[in-house]
Amino acid sequence: MSEPEQPPTPDRLTALLEEGDHQETVACLDQVGAADAEARKRSLRAVRDIAEGPPRSFDGLAGPLSTFLTDEDRAVRLTTAKLFVTLAQSEPAAVLPAVDALADRLADDEEFYYVRARCAEALGYVAVDSPEDVTDPQTLADLRIGLEFDEPEVKEKFAKALAYVALGDPDRLRHQVDSLADHLDDDNELVRYHLCTALVVIGCEHPAEQADAEGMFRALLTDVNPYVQGRAAEALGLLAESTVAVEVGSVLDDIIAEDEETSSFLTDRVRFCRQHLAGEPCESAPAEVGTIKSIQDGTDDVVEVMTSPDEGECPHCGLAFPDGAPPMCPRCGAPR
Repeated sequence: MSEPEQPPTPDRLTALLEEGDHQETVACLDQVGAADAEARKRSLRAVRDIAEGPPRSFDGLAGPLSTFLTDEDRAVRLTTAKLFVTLAQSEPAAVLPAVDALADRLADDEEFYYVRARCAEALGYVAVDSPEDVTDPQTLADLRIGLEFDEPEVKEKFAKALAYVALGDPDRLRHQVDSLADHLDDDNELVRYHLCTALVVIGCEHPAEQADAEGMFRALLTDVNPYVQGRAAEALGLLAESTVAVEVGSVLDDIIAEDEETSSFLTDRVRFCRQHLAGEPCESAPAEVGTIKSIQDGTDDVVEVMTSPDEGECPHCGLAFPDGAPPMCPRCGAPR
């Protein structure tokens, strides 16, 4: 009696991807689908590790990989969704065959919300280069609905996806300013930053469309986060280019007065705002501020700074370490 065929190991899958043998990779993934849940997770993590490394082609693999988005095991579905986020960051065109599968997971209100959030994030990355393939009315509605979740990390992913949708085509969200602005007072600074970024992108093409959000932008000029403040100033500067009257009082002067302690990101955008409020050129305001290209080129760097732990904080959970703290984080147990 012959022994049952053993599922391929993650190492085998890794080797096939490194060799670029996509035909054998597809066959291997089919075998992985018949393995137990733990083996499926390990194999998908191996694929993600490859995707995070030096650029490799994943053409033709999105379809076979998308079958794991409907896996019976929730952890496998989440691992798959995270894999697609990684792929969409580095090779968004390769993810196009999986757009419908990602959108189906996003729309399923019985799906685990973290799976839905990761699918939203992946779709956002794809939308930058291929907005027509991602931003149908139903998907946009599902992304906006995601802002209503209670979990901060989940809302953050939906807000991020909407910012990238705007970068792909500002027209897709130009009539959604009110619904996005409703969440500009969110407790999560990344949600505020991403939504403010989305609105600034819209304002680059349609400045007057932001008129209903003017009050929220003014409030954000005193936000605790300088990157949120900067985006708000940028939005008001763009709005001032339209026929809408903008009044900010002395807030901008107060920010500039703290120049030595304020990030250049913020002061550049404050100067941009002052320039447009005055209707006069300002040599100290960089020319690239207030453009879609500058936002697309720089927003990932801003998020990296915002999410980097401060010195003396746990890089995993953000707990501030007291003097003489042990080598392991007392909250999450991770090494310092």
